[in-house]
Amino acid sequence: MSKEKFIESISKSYSISGSSIYLGAGIYQGEILAEAKVNLPLKMMNRHGLVTGATGSGKTRTLQLLAEQLSNAGVCVFMPDMKGDVSGLAKDGVANEKINERASALGIQYAAAGFPVELYSLSGKAGSQMRATITEFGPVLLSKVLELNEVQSGVLMILFKYADDNALPIVDLNDLKKVLNYLTEGEGAAEIKGDYGKISSATASTILRKIVALEQQGVDQLFGEKSFDIDDLFEKVDGRGVISLLNVADVQSQPAIFSTFILALLAELYQNLPEAGDLDKPKLVFFFDEAHLLFKDAPKAFMDQIDQIIRLIRSKGVGVFFCTQVSQDVPANVLAQLGNRVHHVIRAFTPNDVKALKETIKSFPKSEFYDMEQQFTQLGTGQAFITVLNEKGIPTETVVTHLAPPSSLMGPLTPQEYQSHLDSSYMYKKYKETVDPRSAFEMLDEKMQSARKEEEKQEEIKQEEKTSSRAAVRKERSTLDEVLSSPVTKQIGRELVRGVFGMLFGSTPRRTTTRRRY
Repeated sequence: MSKEKFIESISKSYSISGSSIYLGAGIYQGEILAEAKVNLPLKMMNRHGLVTGATGSGKTRTLQLLAEQLSNAGVCVFMPDMKGDVSGLAKDGVANEKINERASALGIQYAAAGFPVELYSLSGKAGSQMRATITEFGPVLLSKVLELNEVQSGVLMILFKYADDNALPIVDLNDLKKVLNYLTEGEGAAEIKGDYGKISSATASTILRKIVALEQQGVDQLFGEKSFDIDDLFEKVDGRGVISLLNVADVQSQPAIFSTFILALLAELYQNLPEAGDLDKPKLVFFFDEAHLLFKDAPKAFMDQIDQIIRLIRSKGVGVFFCTQVSQDVPANVLAQLGNRVHHVIRAFTPNDVKALKETIKSFPKSEFYDMEQQFTQLGTGQAFITVLNEKGIPTETVVTHLAPPSSLMGPLTPQEYQSHLDSSYMYKKYKETVDPRSAFEMLDEKMQSARKEEEKQEEIKQEEKTSSRAAVRKERSTLDEVLSSPVTKQIGRELVRGVFGMLFGSTPRRTTTRRRY
């Protein structure tokens, strides 16, 4: 194949009439061909995507490049910052020899630029506090966080069902513990036995221990009020979409927590956004970095929920991009929904690596320009195999792409810049203070106190009845004693005694009768 044929084929495949994102230029036989431009249609960004590659291959900078161009196109972005090193999106980049060389090879002019960024955190220490109520989180996702088994998850379902049926808001972990204790013992256990079933005290104790363990990990503050308002993800500044960065560097030791929280946020978007149909560009693109953490040891109910969200959320105008090391980290049913693929180098050092490489190649359209198995292992940093959906939804030619450099700073803000950014943020002030509303804890506490007062009242009534009964008996006995001790009673008694004893001993005179003779 000639170079001209390659340029013609790639240009035709990636030619787009509408708005698009510029990713870079094609590489053929080791040469970067600036004319073979690789673009991603904005219209297809809500068909979801996948970014993979080994550590150090440039995945993070690819996400940065995508986020910048989406923001410029007026599309809002949500992205987790795994190591705290993407905050540089808020600051102009700095040109250097490598950046200038890359821009020159692509035939573009490098222009440094910063972007509107909001910094969030699950701990509240590294950004505006992101929270969700326990009710918003739901039993399936909470079971994943607490690492509950099937039986324990079933009990959690009962708690949520009872709370829904009785209008009990479960805001934080204290509310959850209160509902659990109430339904396990005494009046609450009797109340739910017929409609919901009995909760084993052993199972309840296990769940309670796991809740306490979660509190001890120091992340209990992510449950509560004010809960995060998803409308805040759709802010714009001067026509550019705001990039919402969730800094999870301070909770990296609890991957199940932050990955599940991100999914909970996505689930809330799915439940609350109106249907939007096919848009010229998405409202929001949601990046899911370190996606393998989300799927690790996930129960079936959890996986079913992910599958449903990914299948249906595109109609709400939201695109989801998963980022991980190999495509096999993503379950097949989810992988099938990801139409846009950016695959960085795969290092085939082990038999498992070789197997992963072969499986990845099968997921790409066949190429007449590359020996894909060989080429995949020879990609340089900032280079990737790409195939996307064109404007008609057809997969494009597979092309090795030399990716464009981000315009913003490729690194973190300094601590002083970071704090200054937070201090000037409206969101930081909005979510800083915790609100303690009247919720399940207070409502059940009042119910239990009312029940105790009623029991005490009934006990008092019983005691009063007993006291009254005893008094009546004493009064009857007193009256009888008075009657028996009176002179009249005594006189009657003596007469009765004499009469009785006279009859017994014959002292009463006999009547005689005379027989009459004839």
